[in-house]
Amino acid sequence: MNVERVNRPSVQVCGIAERTNNQVEAGPEGKISGLWGQFFQHGLLQQPGLNPEFIYGLYTEYESDVNGEYTVLLGCETTGEGSSDQLNHFKTVSVSVPASDYLVFTSNLGPVDTVVPEIWQEIWSYFQECKESRTYTGDFELYKVAGFDPSNTVVQIYIAVK
Repeated sequence: MNVERVNRPSVQVCGIAERTNNQVEAGPEGKISGLWGQFFQHGLLQQPGLNPEFIYGLYTEYESDVNGEYTVLLGCETTGEGSSDQLNHFKTVSVSVPASDYLVFTSNLGPVDTVVPEIWQEIWSYFQECKESRTYTGDFELYKVAGFDPSNTVVQIYIAVK
């Protein structure tokens, strides 16, 4: 597992969201996979006012910690061009990803439905024995759109830390 510490400025992300928790996501009622389907069905990458270079899988509005409820948002950075009103018919929400220090975890190359759960397991294990503390202010998966192949990809996960 490759881990790097970076500082990132705040960015505004607009997309579609669901409220969930890790226990729900581990079972058949998980909401995140359906959210991905909606994201692509609505063509959010082609909407004006959004930067289609990266897809953010943002985890925010944490109830407590890894065991609590959180909001997951799939979206893109806003560009400041166009109007968010154009996206209202998709029931989109806009959220600020906070400026923060982040630990960046990079997955192995492989199918997205394999590498993402694997890297999250590694992240949870990492934080059981490290000196850094998670802030639970906003964490995100970052997917580069150009050349994205869900059967053979690498994902970076940014975890906000103190």
